[in-house]
Amino acid sequence: MTRILMFLGVAAVLSACGADGEPVRPSLNAGLGLSSSGVHVGGAVGVSKGPVTLSVGL
Repeated sequence: MTRILMFLGVAAVLSACGADGEPVRPSLNAGLGLSSSGVHVGGAVGVSKGPVTLSVGL
């Protein structure tokens, strides 16, 4: 699982810098939730190019 996340992170950084063509916009979303059962942390990373968005939730 860690290898997959690292690969996706490297791919997002590489495509965001424009090394393989036109740059795309990276995004990062993070959330923190509190409830009676405890604290919940979540997030997502993604890239957008035109009408296409690729996002991976963590």
